[in-house]
Amino acid sequence: MEILDEHYWSGRYEKGQTGWDIGYPAPAIQKYIDQLEDKNLSILIPGAGNAYEAEYLWLKGFKGLEVIDLSAIPLLNFSKRVPSFPKEQLIQGNFFKHDQKYDLIIEQTFFCALNPSLREAYLQKMSELLKPNGRLVGLLFNIPLYDDHPPFGGSIEEYLPLFNEYLRVIKMEKAMYSIPPREGNELWFVAELKSEL
Repeated sequence: MEILDEHYWSGRYEKGQTGWDIGYPAPAIQKYIDQLEDKNLSILIPGAGNAYEAEYLWLKGFKGLEVIDLSAIPLLNFSKRVPSFPKEQLIQGNFFKHDQKYDLIIEQTFFCALNPSLREAYLQKMSELLKPNGRLVGLLFNIPLYDDHPPFGGSIEEYLPLFNEYLRVIKMEKAMYSIPPREGNELWFVAELKSEL
């Protein structure tokens, strides 16, 4: 398996091999954003790519928003589309080395881009990045997909015990608002930081 580093992902953008990029916010995430009332939430979108969800949030008035990606290319694309977005809130870097605290983290095709051997580290890191009562929400593939290159899939049976080890899963169910090519193959989930006893 190739090393899924900055070089790999920038290469995918340069070659136009961006099948994950739907060109607009994922409908399920957009519907979730639409019901958020607190515009002061601190929000992270990791592995954000061209970050259509970030654009949607920004234009709706959510200013405490940060976007992180290994590759500079999608961040530059985003900057051109949304010139009012502060450059210091666009982070080219490694999610696993990021160190902040957030009320909300949005998952959209980041989990499936990581080597499955990193899933436990992903959840550990998410638990470290969330503030008390913070939430991780988003979409996961509920289908096997590939085992030698991204996107890597899986199933609710695999995810649920793993997620519950690090977070409290409030909801993990078949997504109601998938785009047509992913219809029936996605899970919508909401998980929160476990309360300390």
